[in-house]
Parts: sequence; structure tokens; C-alpha cells
Amino acid sequence: MRAGELSQALQALVLQKVPTFLWGAPGIGKSSIVKQIAQENDLDFIDLRLALMDPTDLKGIPFYDKESHTALWAPPAFLPREGRGILFLDELNSAAPAVQSSAYQLILDRRVGEYELPDGWAIVAAGNREGDRGVTYRMPAPLANRFVHFELEVSVDDWREWAYKYGLDSRIIAYISYKNEHLFTFDAKNESKSFATPRSWEYVGNILKSSLAQALLLDTISGAVGRDAAVSFLSFLKVMDRLPDIETILNGEDFTYGEEVDVLYALSSGIVSHYLQNPSSQRLENLLCYTLELKGEFAVMIAQDLQRAGITMEGSEVFKEWVRKFSYLLE
Repeated sequence: MRAGELSQALQALVLQKVPTFLWGAPGIGKSSIVKQIAQENDLDFIDLRLALMDPTDLKGIPFYDKESHTALWAPPAFLPREGRGILFLDELNSAAPAVQSSAYQLILDRRVGEYELPDGWAIVAAGNREGDRGVTYRMPAPLANRFVHFELEVSVDDWREWAYKYGLDSRIIAYISYKNEHLFTFDAKNESKSFATPRSWEYVGNILKSSLAQALLLDTISGAVGRDAAVSFLSFLKVMDRLPDIETILNGEDFTYGEEVDVLYALSSGIVSHYLQNPSSQRLENLLCYTLELKGEFAVMIAQDLQRAGITMEGSEVFKEWVRKFSYLLE
């Protein structure tokens, strides 16, 4: 299931307190989707990495109660006591079987030891698939049966929508638009430690913001996304030098066009990013005027990216002309 579809389904189940499990390869945004749902619904969010825990970390430590002459469990302080939120059990199937057993009780009965999960909290779990080169344990059937299961797919369109909202470097968005296959290059059969994922491209964005010397960029970016993707990406960056001035386009002062496909991909993503940083009705009119003379597929890509970012264009006179010219591409 794509990220956009998964978010809708997951949100509905979270609000109904139905336990859900997200499967997917490493680095594709499973935890980010759950955290975003919590933020959008004003819910608290607790992220527990079960692979790093012992059984007593979840169940608590036993102690002797003098008054009742019984052994009680002191629940851990990190579990919620009140309010509304999402308890995210990450790497559940990477946890030791004894930890999974403690989690099973929490998921099944909404309690473990002396602790009871408040009514306002939903449980969402996540884990990598057995073939993803991670340490995993086969999930017991009774535990698996307590969840509604989803498998997250990598979608370039969904990633582009997120990248614009997140404010990721427009050069990365342009490159992935041009080279879709480099968004996610994980191969379970390949022993390489570095590979491209949505998460590792976010790291590249931070690398580009740093004061790292130019001579070190290739090796550093290779450490995030792999050598092939890094070489290709840095070669693509040279395209940016051939772009017209995007701000002059948005200000309606210069309508310079190019013909090279890589330049047009870079320009299309760049113009959307620049507009979203400083939107206005006049800049939108100028942008739409500019797209009227672009190659059709790039004009449509720009309009769709703007719509995904929540920009309304239907009231624009220029957009009416745009629709008349490019409607055949939308059928």
C-alpha cells in the first residue's frame, strides 16, 4: 500500500484503537507516517524500540509488598499513564521472543504486569520483513492475529509530496524526479552497507546544508546512498548551473526555456520549491503563465505537485487557459 493510502487507513484504525502492524523495508518512512498521524490528530506519541529491550523493561521489575505479602510489578515510567496518543512498538519482530511475549500481553489485554494502557491510547507496531537482511524472529501466529497488517510500498509521487512539505533540498527532489529508481535501491542480496532510501536522502539533504568541503562530498554522500547514486546525483547537480533564474520567472520578469530533459526536471522541482517558500496569487499567475510554453508533461508535473501541496488554482484565469491547453494530458 502506498504511503498516502496507508495514512488514511491507519488514521481510521488508530481512532478506533484497532492494533495495526506496518511491514516494510528499512528506511522507507514507517515511523514517520505514524508520527505524522499523531501530530495531525493532536495525539501524544511514544516510540519504543523493542529490539533494544529486555522483558523486564516492558513488564517492569518485581518487588515484595509487605502489606499484602505478595510480589508486585513496578511498571516502567516510559509507558503512558493518561491522555490520548499512539504507543508505537517499533522493530517488534526484531525483539527477542521473551520481549515479544510481554508485548503480546500488552497488545492482547492492553495491560502487562500491574500496568494498564489508558483508554485513549492506540497501539501501532512496525517491523522489517524477514528477507530484509535485518535480525528478525518469526512472529507467533497468536500475536500476528492481534493486528491488522499493512505493507508499505515506496512511491515516488508520495515521497515528492512529503519532500515538498518537509522542505527537502529541491535539488534532491529534482534528481529523484529525473531518476525514480534511485529513491530506493535496497537489495537484500547485495551486501553493501550503503543504499538509497527515503531516509538516507534526507541525510543527503543535511549533508548539503553542512559546511563540508567539496572534495569530501562524493565519499560522504556515497556513505549515505551508495556510490552509484552519489556519482549520478553529483553529476546531476551540475545541471543546476544551466537553470534560468527561478525568482525572475516567479516575478514575471523573465521567461527563459530549455529543451534538455534533465534541465527541465531540475527546473520543474525548483520552481515548485521556490513558490512554496513564498506563495502569492501574483507569483502563482506568473508561474502558470510560464508553464503554458513548457513541454506538456512538465507543465502537468508542476501543476500536480502544487495541488498535492494544497495550492488551489481553480480561481485563476490563467489556469483556465492552462486546462484548455493541457487537458488532453490529464485524461
